[in-house]
Amino acid sequence: MDTDILGTLAVREKGLSITPTAPKPRQVLALLVVQADQMVPVGMLSEELWGGRPPRSARPTLQTYILQLRELITAALEADAADARTAKDVLLTVPGGYLLKSGGGGSDVREFERLAGLGYRAMDAADFPEAARQLRAALALWSGPPLADVHAGMHLATQVKRLEESRLCALDQRIEADLRLGRHRELLAELTVLVSRYPTHESLCGQYMLALYRSGRRGEALDAYQRLRATLVRSLGLEPSAALSKLQRSILMARPDGSPATTATATATATASGSAGPGSTGSGPAGTGRLAPVG
Repeated sequence: MDTDILGTLAVREKGLSITPTAPKPRQVLALLVVQADQMVPVGMLSEELWGGRPPRSARPTLQTYILQLRELITAALEADAADARTAKDVLLTVPGGYLLKSGGGGSDVREFERLAGLGYRAMDAADFPEAARQLRAALALWSGPPLADVHAGMHLATQVKRLEESRLCALDQRIEADLRLGRHRELLAELTVLVSRYPTHESLCGQYMLALYRSGRRGEALDAYQRLRATLVRSLGLEPSAALSKLQRSILMARPDGSPATTATATATATASGSAGPGSTGSGPAGTGRLAPVG
């Protein structure tokens, strides 16, 4: 079984779609997919579909949705006469719930996690070209928000949030790798959109400040810091992290010709190798909060 959820939901058995068109069965299938090869309790499925107020007919209605999914699986299996499995071998009824067997098929989530992991390890090894390549490949698997065409109840909403955070971590580190490779001008348009979309994300703001500074736009880099600070204070009652404040000071101390003073270079280098520190709203894997040197 092949599953794609980094965008719209697409589930295929033997290359044939088993994704229902009706909203509720799609929701059931989506939860079974994100928990593939694990038992999903009936209570969790009920909460996903109806929240804390399931109708009296919740159990038989859920069974009807499972039956509809099995009918789609049956149609796909029948296309291969050599496959002796039945729908109940793929979508199992187990004590307390249901279990969807992936059979080791393709998963865009697993592939994303594999490629992102390679990128993170390359970052830790300071192999920035390889990190940028692997993280770019991981991010290319996304075609939109996860489960974009599925109504998300309480459990799917948690999974969607987790996946979005994973994507943001990979994006943060890919931009970091590109900055290390001197691609600051190419990043400006992308970062302009990102800091607008994530106005309290300190790591992205720091990367934006660096890209602006290295592009000869020192004043705009300092303005970006002030906007972030105002947003953090107003919305969260927080000051920017120590790492971002150091970056701001290093840019502020730069000489008129654009070359940073000796102390500023030292500060930026320390910022690059340090963590975002307590209170940072940036997020990511090992290496989060690191900022490429100003110079």
